[in-house]
Amino acid sequence: MTEPDHHLVFPDDEYNRQLVANVHPSDWVNPEPTGRYNIVVIGAGTAGLITAVVAASLGAKVALIEKHLMGGDCLNVGCVPSKGVIRAARAWADLRNATEYGLHIPPGVKYDFGAVMARMRRLRARISQNDSVQRYEKLGVDVYVGSGRFLGADTIQVVGPAGDRILTFAKAAVCTGARASVPNTPGLEEAGYLTNETVFSLTELPQRIGVIGAGPIGCELAQSFARFGSHVDLIEATHGIMPNEDRDAANIVEHAMVRDGVTLLCCGKDLHVEKTDAGKRLTVDSHGQQYDVTVDEILVGVGRTPNVEGIGLEAVGVDYDRNGIKVNAKLQTTNPMIFAAGDICSRYKFTHAADAMAQIVIQNALFPHPLGLGYASVESLNMPWCTFTDPEIAHVGMYEKDAKEKGLEVETYTYKLDEVDRAILDGDDEGFARVHIQKRTDKILGATIVARHAGDMISEFSVAMKTGGSAKLIAGTIHPYPTQGEVNKKVITLWRKAHFTQRTKNILIKLFAWMRR
Repeated sequence: MTEPDHHLVFPDDEYNRQLVANVHPSDWVNPEPTGRYNIVVIGAGTAGLITAVVAASLGAKVALIEKHLMGGDCLNVGCVPSKGVIRAARAWADLRNATEYGLHIPPGVKYDFGAVMARMRRLRARISQNDSVQRYEKLGVDVYVGSGRFLGADTIQVVGPAGDRILTFAKAAVCTGARASVPNTPGLEEAGYLTNETVFSLTELPQRIGVIGAGPIGCELAQSFARFGSHVDLIEATHGIMPNEDRDAANIVEHAMVRDGVTLLCCGKDLHVEKTDAGKRLTVDSHGQQYDVTVDEILVGVGRTPNVEGIGLEAVGVDYDRNGIKVNAKLQTTNPMIFAAGDICSRYKFTHAADAMAQIVIQNALFPHPLGLGYASVESLNMPWCTFTDPEIAHVGMYEKDAKEKGLEVETYTYKLDEVDRAILDGDDEGFARVHIQKRTDKILGATIVARHAGDMISEFSVAMKTGGSAKLIAGTIHPYPTQGEVNKKVITLWRKAHFTQRTKNILIKLFAWMRR
């Protein structure tokens, strides 16, 4: 923790120095504790930041501890840098496809990957002001830079660069997040690899890159690097990409990625890695065929491992396993005075999930039922998510198989984007909206959208489900024309038409005939 700023984030440039000055300033002096805290938060990722700032805004005495970078994965090595890179990759792809729109690009156009990464670092540094130590101090939070560890029932030790501090608390929240998981692949450690925690330090484009894992991280970055011009081999143990998503949706994205130049080696078995003079050699069996490829870099994206080590959970009776800290619906751990939120305890590894869980911690830690705000449950969360490939896949609620497993009868309707005017005009007509509605009701159980802006479009279904799940709510809402968002209403219209029976039509025919007398 005593290393100079530039050792924390690479490369050492003005943007990363600005980032570090905001989220891990070398001259920061930890405050002297002045009494017991209402809540002490360990970890300043999204869950920790929201817990701390909301509690402080309500008047609570709050301490926030972070050993590395404020903002956690989302700001530093997750959502923010990845979306900056994805946007640049999309611009490059749009330029190459510009002939379709009447724009003829002359030969010799220069592409600068270094400039892409510099732009990302510049924007990340700008956004980092929102998560800065200085901002949170001004908002009334006591910020401690250093490692936090439970010592006893109401005591936490902070080991910082300028000495230790001992904090006492009434309640505590563990928000230490998760890190990139690494598979036990023979030769991988010896050859070296990148994860989301190191890939955004690149300044030169790898001409050849192997990506292990076709989940959200692997797919987003595999497609991006292919669009930049890398030769990309994407290796996945299961069949196809994004195995947890709607198969029709995942297949559309898979075809788009292959068009962009990604070579998919799915159903991969017996993966071995070897460091050679020519690069990093990967051998793998895919669909019974042996592949032998050599790359310059390997990117690993096979999931997340919760950060439960080194924080003294055993000393305070907080149970955990390989999936993270065990919590109840209130987000209480096995120690009722200690809560947890975010990737450390959630199967939803999303920034917005961490934000929502932080709100639940606030309600249950500071306003215990039946006092104050009352009981808030993580089980009540209606969680949307999006994978930011091109096109994007967004989902909320149940899939059809989930509904059937719960014994719910479901009707499924799909409306394709190639029947939506704006999608056709934009050249983004590959995709669909799919909705699952409980039979004999108008209750929306879940929805999936595949579209370039699916992440923006899914919220309409989230709102409808949050307010009772009424399909009629969307059906009765006016959607501006022409927009791609019209697909939401069009897919619900399919449900309405399906329930306009011949019997109803016959009655109306007789009614209209009578009205003509």
